[in-house]
Amino acid sequence: MPTLLAASAVVSPPRRPFDDSPGTLSYYRDLVGPFGLDVDEELLRSAPHVRHQDLLDLLADADGVRDFAPDLVVVAHALPDLTPFTAIAPYLDHLLGGGSVNFGVHQQGLAAPFTALRAVSAFQRGRRSERAVLAVLEQTTLPTRFPLVHDHGLVDSGVLLALGTDGGPRVTGVETVAAARGPAGRLRELTAADPAGTLLVTGPWVDRAALGEPASATYHCDPGTYCTGVWLALARHWRAWRADHSTVVLCDTDPRSGDTHLAVLRSDGGPAAGEEER
Repeated sequence: MPTLLAASAVVSPPRRPFDDSPGTLSYYRDLVGPFGLDVDEELLRSAPHVRHQDLLDLLADADGVRDFAPDLVVVAHALPDLTPFTAIAPYLDHLLGGGSVNFGVHQQGLAAPFTALRAVSAFQRGRRSERAVLAVLEQTTLPTRFPLVHDHGLVDSGVLLALGTDGGPRVTGVETVAAARGPAGRLRELTAADPAGTLLVTGPWVDRAALGEPASATYHCDPGTYCTGVWLALARHWRAWRADHSTVVLCDTDPRSGDTHLAVLRSDGGPAAGEEER
């Protein structure tokens, strides 16, 4: 199962100017017109215009990442790029030396990075990867108003995780809890074995009231992101968390589907008895 060896994060990088060429506006009109939507030029002009490429340029240049030389690159995002249909996974592969298997995971909402982590684990089990990079990207410039972005003040952000097969906190489980069930019961199960040694990390979209009073220590992510929230927290704090907690549970709920997604990392060398990836 994947182990975390290094990480980088970026939030609200420098804005870029709006490309007001007729060709750009025509492209956006062709993109949204079939859905009965109009391009909001005022919205576009006031947006930050940070591309996935810009996020990756910053993420891939971080210490511990720039020389990682992965054999697998996976890029996950829940919102489209500023210029959709661009092949961004090969671009990240190029930044990190080239030659890796690379692909993207998208159109899954907040689940995308969790699915990507499952994919990395599957490549490892098949002996097809030993050094993987997972990038989670979120850019907020859109040609039409989207309530999820514009009503919640989302900002551009990105995370890059360098993953190996040993030497760091180990991902021992990735799973989804359906909206109809709710996550409270499953989280109690995950923390019951060692509540004192477990840290529960809740994303911006988790209904904290529905969780009740957690038995373990809890870290609540700040609002302002859609799919990057818990991954930003992990990238910033994983070394300190590793020193203080044997288990870290990442938890966030997709506001569109209501499904909750979980990832468990352990620093004790392996999963708890009877636990397996779901």
